[in-house]
Amino acid sequence: MKLLEYEGKEIFGRYGIPLQKRCGVIRLGDSTDKLVLDGPGPWVVKAQVLAGGRGKAGGVKLAKTPTEARELALKMLGMKMVTHQTQGKALIVEEVLVDEACDIKREIYISVVLDRKGSTPTIIASAEGGMSIEELAQSHPEKIIKLPVDVEAGLLDFQARQLAFDLNIPQKNFREFTAFACRLVRAFIEEDASLVEVNPLVITGDDRLIALDSKIVTDDNALFRHKDLAAKPDHEATEIEKEAKEIGINYIGLDGDIGCMVNGAGLAMATLDTVKMAGGDAANFLDVGGGANVDQITRAFQIILKDSKVKAVLVNIFGGIMKCDNIASGVVEASKKVKINIPLIVRLEGTNVKEGREILAKSGLKLEQASSLWEAAQKAVAAAK
Repeated sequence: MKLLEYEGKEIFGRYGIPLQKRCGVIRLGDSTDKLVLDGPGPWVVKAQVLAGGRGKAGGVKLAKTPTEARELALKMLGMKMVTHQTQGKALIVEEVLVDEACDIKREIYISVVLDRKGSTPTIIASAEGGMSIEELAQSHPEKIIKLPVDVEAGLLDFQARQLAFDLNIPQKNFREFTAFACRLVRAFIEEDASLVEVNPLVITGDDRLIALDSKIVTDDNALFRHKDLAAKPDHEATEIEKEAKEIGINYIGLDGDIGCMVNGAGLAMATLDTVKMAGGDAANFLDVGGGANVDQITRAFQIILKDSKVKAVLVNIFGGIMKCDNIASGVVEASKKVKINIPLIVRLEGTNVKEGREILAKSGLKLEQASSLWEAAQKAVAAAK
């Protein structure tokens, strides 16, 4: 689950990570009266979208007066933003954050990521912040610092000090930085994150250390431990994905035109790969689970058919916990409740597969059966074309 900047800063605040004074967040449809801009200013107006490169796309502006800040916020709301990270797609700005600006003397990059190869949290940092870390890593890899961290012990004091030395942190900010680094790692571990990033971490003209930005990505599988995060909206999810999540179906929308209904995540991935090998593209990843019942199969059909791109539906079910004859009966009952006007291809395998195929053959439904996944994928691709 990816958090917006202001949501990440709320978490930073709980861990004592230094932030600039925040004036508020305004959303589409809100009145600008919600922005209480006290203090001398100036203010930074930031579009809240899940993409880097907002500044180059016009999503970060500096305002000198309260009136200018409110006008900029209103202009940003509803704007379509395309950055180098949106892959050509436009993101609609629905929320805008206004923070008090600060005098920047120096910028630093620092993040904590999950190193899957080493199975450990790892700090990635650079003395040069405020720019694309990907570009810096390619042009000057020697400027990138990598520091593995023990997930049980966290960042040890000597590691924090060595990191401060490597980043040339001034003596005035040395103790403050080591405390910040330890808190950042603790936030990563305790929030079950896969990424916690600050770009830039700045040293101000009056020698304060401030996290100007925040990027946090948490593990969806750990949301049961974080009720506050689970209650937040998933900003990347489509309406169909949100509906599927509410009824306990694992669904991810894709760009193809073959809707897939599968039980089991591994089998679902294999189905997507086989469809691709057969010359087609899947419209979704959908896992109804190992114990799918008639109601879940019905809802799964409804969700798949809400995608206007879908031209054929491929049902690939392995009967294990739930036998093939029960699954076939569920498909038949679901088809009575859901009007399917596009080609339907069904492949069953596993316990009671013979009985399941007979149920489908005698159902009177307009569908094609396949005895193997490869055959099913080929039939689905041909039907979609």
